[in-house]
Amino acid sequence: MNPSTPAPEPAPDDDAFVRALVKTSRQRTIHLKWTDRDGTARLTALTAAEASRVNALARAAGLAPEAFLRAAAHRPAAG
Repeated sequence: MNPSTPAPEPAPDDDAFVRALVKTSRQRTIHLKWTDRDGTARLTALTAAEASRVNALARAAGLAPEAFLRAAAHRPAAG
């Protein structure tokens, strides 16, 4: 793309998506290592807000965040 040529205007839904993506990419990510139900090691990148919510849910369940995600992996998929 030529730097002097303006980019086309995105659709409103696309614009909101791109803005959220940029906002999220500027945040510090928290990496949570956990083991999936089949024994596969997982590394999940969470935003600070997501990590806070996972920690609160895990605390309410009396589990560590890693154990909480493993337990959540055993739940059936919605739908």
